Amino acid sequence: MRYVLIIGVILAVALGITVVVLGGADDSPGLQLIGVMLVLCAVVFGIRNRRGRH
Repeated sequence: MRYVLIIGVILAVALGITVVVLGGADDSPGLQLIGVMLVLCAVVFGIRNRRGRH
């Protein structure tokens, strides 16, 4: 189960980075903000989940 969460966080970060890049290509600040928020939320979720298990 732990590996599923790690893979989910990695995929969410990769998707967020992709959204930021695509938002930059289209000059869309809203899309870039969504990508940054996705990355930040995924990292916070991963850290909280990791700390909760120890």
